[in-house]
Amino acid sequence: MVPQCVEPVLNQLGILGLRIQRMPADPKIEFYNPADYQYLSVCTTSSHDMPTLRGWWEDDRVRSQRIYNDILSMFGEAPYHCEPYVTQSVLHQHFHSPSMWAIFPLQDFMGLSPELSQRDPKEEKINEPSNPLHYWRYRMHVG
Repeated sequence: MVPQCVEPVLNQLGILGLRIQRMPADPKIEFYNPADYQYLSVCTTSSHDMPTLRGWWEDDRVRSQRIYNDILSMFGEAPYHCEPYVTQSVLHQHFHSPSMWAIFPLQDFMGLSPELSQRDPKEEKINEPSNPLHYWRYRMHVG
């Protein structure tokens, strides 16, 4: 997706790269491991153009099972919903990564609370880049 020549130039210029765990630049790996991020990076769970962590978890059961077992080192069947303990584990990995910055959508923090994560995860996505008629209308549902 990103040409291999980009990262050395970013490093040379001291420009931070963006690392999204479920979107690695290397097509040979399925997920980034936040522990492997370089210091000159910003790590995050998602962006405004993607489903939130909870939304992705429910939309892609095969991959969420693999991240549950392989990256989070949890055993057995992954829960259907991205339960607060799963969200906590994912965020914990990112907080402890070597990245200079860790930035997260508020929706992913709300996934830590059973009370604040009752909303349909499909409603938490901010932008729908494939739809030119979509406009940003996301509103935080807590007062």
